[in-house]
Amino acid sequence: MRTSDMAAQLRMLSVSGLWGVNWVASKWALSDFSVWSFRTLTFGLGAGALLLAARWSRADLSIEGWVPRFHLAVAGLLNVGGYGVLSAFALIETSTARATICAYTMPIWTTLLAWFMLGERLTPARILALLVGACGLSVLLWPPFGTGFPVGAVYAIGAAVSWSAGTVYLRWVAVRAHPLVIAFWQLLAGTAAVALGLAAHGAELGAPVSPASLAGMTYGIFFGTALAYLLWFNLVGQLSAGSAAIGTFLVPVVGVTASVLVGEPPDPTDMVGLAMILVAALLVLFPLRRDVTAQPAARPHRARSVRPTDP
Repeated sequence: MRTSDMAAQLRMLSVSGLWGVNWVASKWALSDFSVWSFRTLTFGLGAGALLLAARWSRADLSIEGWVPRFHLAVAGLLNVGGYGVLSAFALIETSTARATICAYTMPIWTTLLAWFMLGERLTPARILALLVGACGLSVLLWPPFGTGFPVGAVYAIGAAVSWSAGTVYLRWVAVRAHPLVIAFWQLLAGTAAVALGLAAHGAELGAPVSPASLAGMTYGIFFGTALAYLLWFNLVGQLSAGSAAIGTFLVPVVGVTASVLVGEPPDPTDMVGLAMILVAALLVLFPLRRDVTAQPAARPHRARSVRPTDP
């Protein structure tokens, strides 16, 4: 393996670790900060970090024409705003492990929406992935129904669906630009959306803000968002889509493992659900060879190169 390839894979592992731990950091931050103040700060400063990176690399962030700007704004509302807000509410309403697992059903929903909206064929591997994913969600959702409606899990699934809708929308509109440019404008649109929520609801800070919440907010701003974004978009074009997908699979694993730090160790149900959902996602991203041969243009992971976040 070349030194450059090894360095890229090490950076991918770093990104996976940063995003995985960010679920726990977000849980800490949300104990005293509102969803709106937390997401406004993390997304806003994340966009600022991408702006600085573009300035440093002399990249042009301009988008010509109002139509591409509109498309990126819509995608940003789904990929950033919807995902960020719903995943944060999920962390408030359920355990870190369960929120992380349900949120990372994204490849499954992307496959289903691409079939419905874009007419992508449901190959045998994808049908099997949907069935396994549905079983995994059933395992996760059945126990909470015994004590009431699983609001937190539904929020997390909603976050996954929102991101998937944004991904499929980007495929449909096919905006042509550098991934850093696409990410910046989506993050800017998402920041604007959550800032409106902040204006409507207020900061709603706890009194006083605990050291753990401050630590979680600090981590979310500088590590889980700014640093992770910079590393991720530095990797675009250096790793294959498959290597990048494997790296992002580590995010829920790290998140579930790190959940013990907030006193929420995963139970056996969580682990079974996680295993089934990871298998389903693998079937989506790495379909059977004959499926790839039959329809090479319908690989769900192609849109990952334009993804703004993977918190």
